[in-house]
Amino acid sequence: MAVRRLGIIFNGATGELARRQHLPALVAMREEGGLALSNGDRVMPDVMLVGRSAERLAPVAQATGFTRFTDDMGAALANAEDTLFFDVGATGGRVEVLKRAIAAGKHIYTDKPIAPDVPTAMALVAAADAAGVKHGTVQDKLFLPGFATLQSLIRSGVLGRLLEVRLEMGRWIWDGELHPGQRPSWNYRKKDGGGLILDMFPHWRYMLDHLVGEVQSVSAVARTQIPRRRDEQGAPYEVDVEDAVFAKLELAGGVMASVNCSWATRVRRDAGIQVQVDGTKGSAVGGPYECWIQDEKQTPVEGISAAIKMTRSFFDDWTPVPVPTGMVNSYRAGWEKFIRHLMEGAPFPYPLVEGAKGVQLAQAAYRSAAERRWVDLPKLG
Repeated sequence: MAVRRLGIIFNGATGELARRQHLPALVAMREEGGLALSNGDRVMPDVMLVGRSAERLAPVAQATGFTRFTDDMGAALANAEDTLFFDVGATGGRVEVLKRAIAAGKHIYTDKPIAPDVPTAMALVAAADAAGVKHGTVQDKLFLPGFATLQSLIRSGVLGRLLEVRLEMGRWIWDGELHPGQRPSWNYRKKDGGGLILDMFPHWRYMLDHLVGEVQSVSAVARTQIPRRRDEQGAPYEVDVEDAVFAKLELAGGVMASVNCSWATRVRRDAGIQVQVDGTKGSAVGGPYECWIQDEKQTPVEGISAAIKMTRSFFDDWTPVPVPTGMVNSYRAGWEKFIRHLMEGAPFPYPLVEGAKGVQLAQAAYRSAAERRWVDLPKLG
């Protein structure tokens, strides 16, 4: 057994998502003696933390034990021993840093969205392919145990012919007056790459594509429900992007999907994100950590009337499906797949073109909302 070093340039290391998900995944790999490969070798991540402020990077280095850090992107990219570039920085700067990393010959792993529009996204795909580097995008929600179990149920055929999908997502994000907001203020500024569509519709694209069928068209309505907020310093600012979106989508095979997502709603369901898939033989509901099924035998026979108060709970007609127990870092699952792809050529089904598909759906949703019509999504790549 050999221990093989993997030098990772980790951009955006001071952000919440980096500190809460991505860096803990890499720390855990290091503490376990590296990620095991099929031949028994282990890959040890050696991370160079990169951000805009060395002062803010220092405590991250101390907390993670990844002691190398810099606010000089050029110097980081110049180190030939660090071969993988990862970006989880602010969306507005992603295209430029990915371009620089590709030009420096680095392999690419990146959070979404990979670009603000399809031409720019596909230019990144072409540049990475031309440079001969391996590349991939984060598609974390597919690895959560509830959604992974839902995917297995769908693929088993137990639901029969698929008919429709309902995806509900959202929670209340405070505006900074009574309580501080739970999302960074840049999420609400267009110039910084904010907006719920650009943030979340790339997620919905890969989830719908891989769970049910490829998205083929979209009709969307977008709203700015909370027009004024306060930033991290308490200063007021105007919101110039959408914080609620209501969309219909047509999927391959004639399946219809309804997607409602909002940062101005309150949760009354089993999870912050929940997907229901209905088929001719049964239905299934999945959240991040739970999954339920209702087959033909469980489907109620008696009528349901709005004029009569129901004495039974509709939740009783569903059977929990066993899922892996305990908390799962779905971001680590993605890291493991990409590192194995990089180090031993294992398959990785989420290259940059998959990220471009997410951008395509976001762009089509914006166009639909602006023009108040259905917009088709042609095949990419």
